[in-house]
Amino acid sequence: MTTIEQTTIRAAVRDGIARGVAAIGLAGVALIHLLDLPGQLSETPYMFVLYLALMVSSVVLAGVLIGTSDGRVWAAATILAALVIVGYVLSRTTGLPQSSDDVGNWSEPLGMASLFVEGSLVTLGSGVLLTRRVRGERRVFEAAGAVEIA
Repeated sequence: MTTIEQTTIRAAVRDGIARGVAAIGLAGVALIHLLDLPGQLSETPYMFVLYLALMVSSVVLAGVLIGTSDGRVWAAATILAALVIVGYVLSRTTGLPQSSDDVGNWSEPLGMASLFVEGSLVTLGSGVLLTRRVRGERRVFEAAGAVEIA
């Protein structure tokens, strides 16, 4: 087996593992919000709809990531997780429209689990996207014969 083949196999394995971990993380986001869903309909109906949209988006993105490693899907998963973190922080600091009950409630277990899973997704997705960008720039430089990057 040549070095190029070994490198290709290693890259494919790493990509598969990253996609699997991201899919599990996205399923975790959906599950956490499903567990928190029951009270949302009566308290803040628009949050109920946002939770449903988040859960559907998470499951769809997880399914797509299982089948492909497209950078746009990685970006969507990373941005989705980051937006949920922003929403959580806003709900705990300034409050959200028609919902100020959670201001200062940083220690809620589901909220902490949510931050952990979404933070992990943002970190993983950012790492994948950054690695691809660096590799793409390396290929451009090498193709141009400009500089060899170690």
